[in-house]
Amino acid sequence: MEYFFDSYAIIEIINGRESYLRFKDKIIITTVLNLAEVYYALLLKYGGKTVDKIVNNLNIDFIEITRTTAIEASFFRFKHKKLGMSYADCIGYVISLNNNLKFLTGDSAFENLENVEFVM
Repeated sequence: MEYFFDSYAIIEIINGRESYLRFKDKIIITTVLNLAEVYYALLLKYGGKTVDKIVNNLNIDFIEITRTTAIEASFFRFKHKKLGMSYADCIGYVISLNNNLKFLTGDSAFENLENVEFVM
């Protein structure tokens, strides 16, 4: 099975969280927007040179964010506005649905949605 890795999942893999170890050797399918979120979170923790090393060692395959995806994600976010989802998360979720990928996350806003592999 292939997964779309949201930022939460990527950070947990980098941090070596035990529940995410089974995903560490998979190709990380995500967007550049998710990479930006991950990079920022890592900068807060480690600083620039270390973050570059970490990110350069990830096996990432990027999926483009299209106009259609952006619009679908906006509708999805609007429909679920009470859950407080970010645009990056909504875009990733829509991409996962449109590309037959399981959405991998530990974000509780997605826990009970279809097509989600929820891992704490």
